[in-house]
Amino acid sequence: MAPEHNRRVRLPRIFEPLKVRDFALLWSGITVSMLGDRFFVVAMAWETYTLSNDPLALGLVAACSTTPVLLFVIFGGVLTDRVERRHMMIASDLIRAGSIGTIGVLALSGNLHLWELALLVAVAGIGSALFLPAFSSIVPELVPAELLPQANALASFMRLAVGLAGPALAGIVVATAGPGWAFVADAVSYAASTTAALALAPRPPEKKERAFKREVLEGFGFVRRTPWLFGSLLASLPLNVATAASMVLLPFIVKNGVNASAGALGLVYSGRAVGGLVGSYAYGHRGVPRHHVVVMYLGWVVSTVATMGFGLARNVATLVVLALVGGGGSAVGQAICGTMMHTLVPNELPGRVYSLDHLSAVAIIPAANAGAGIVASAVGARVTLASAGAFSAAVTLLFLVAWPGMRASERDGSMRHSGALA
Repeated sequence: MAPEHNRRVRLPRIFEPLKVRDFALLWSGITVSMLGDRFFVVAMAWETYTLSNDPLALGLVAACSTTPVLLFVIFGGVLTDRVERRHMMIASDLIRAGSIGTIGVLALSGNLHLWELALLVAVAGIGSALFLPAFSSIVPELVPAELLPQANALASFMRLAVGLAGPALAGIVVATAGPGWAFVADAVSYAASTTAALALAPRPPEKKERAFKREVLEGFGFVRRTPWLFGSLLASLPLNVATAASMVLLPFIVKNGVNASAGALGLVYSGRAVGGLVGSYAYGHRGVPRHHVVVMYLGWVVSTVATMGFGLARNVATLVVLALVGGGGSAVGQAICGTMMHTLVPNELPGRVYSLDHLSAVAIIPAANAGAGIVASAVGARVTLASAGAFSAAVTLLFLVAWPGMRASERDGSMRHSGALA
């Protein structure tokens, strides 16, 4: 009987972390809330262009969504290392459910104005600032080191699996019932992630009585002493120029450049998810490659080149193909980066280090969101998006080849000694 039982429970390597109870609980709830988030992305873009059919309007609304992360994520990182991380995630879910649910009610009643949308997405952004460091830090507490590559690949895989169905479904809902119902669905989805977080085993952190400034400086000091980490955080600034431009201008190009519907926008987002699924599954099966830093950066370069292509595409089919390629590159890059951080960052520092990571990820986005709208209004959405992608690709590649110590972890054996390297 034993051999039959073993054959029955054996899973592909990427799914092995699901044998860990708390990791499976975490991802059951997060998957539902991520599905709701895909509704939010499509609904926010379409509602904004309904209220004001101008790229600048979505640029400003998107900036309002990301600016609170920029302002509060360091605070969220310090709290993450001081209090129980699941409590941080629950607080974030409640904040986001309330603010996004309010948007939905106002939209359904026909009383939503552009300034109200901007204000409420900013409140949701505060919730995200609390959630991001806590969620990023809790994974190494749940799974052993040898399963971290699979856990990161599975996280990306699940996120993108939701992204495959979510945007297309959201596009249908927005096109048929209106953005208001999509906002409501997102708000309701946070109940699932809250329930899952409540069911996790308590893991209270070690009590510390230290000044806020000292804790922030400890996190920054570790980042500054770690060349690949410091360089990658800086590289994310130009990298996210393309991300911000795509966020603002891809919906505009679908709506006005190729004259398609919200359903087509959802299809493009789903194409990105399909590419990411393929990349994540391949990474989870293979594990961390020997030249992991090179593969990570090349994945990011591929994603930015795809963004450049969005500005040149003339039909929905081309946009979908580019999204497939870009999604695959981005997923591999992010999965490798997550594994390196989970493996090489000391257990007492992850909240603060992840807060700096998220800070660098969003630091440029509010200005780039608004800037993309302003530039597109002056020179056109296509030129702006293509230029942003080309700029991000070139500078990201430059960091790989020119930043001192960027590839140190490929040479010093640190990833191999941790058990994460394939």
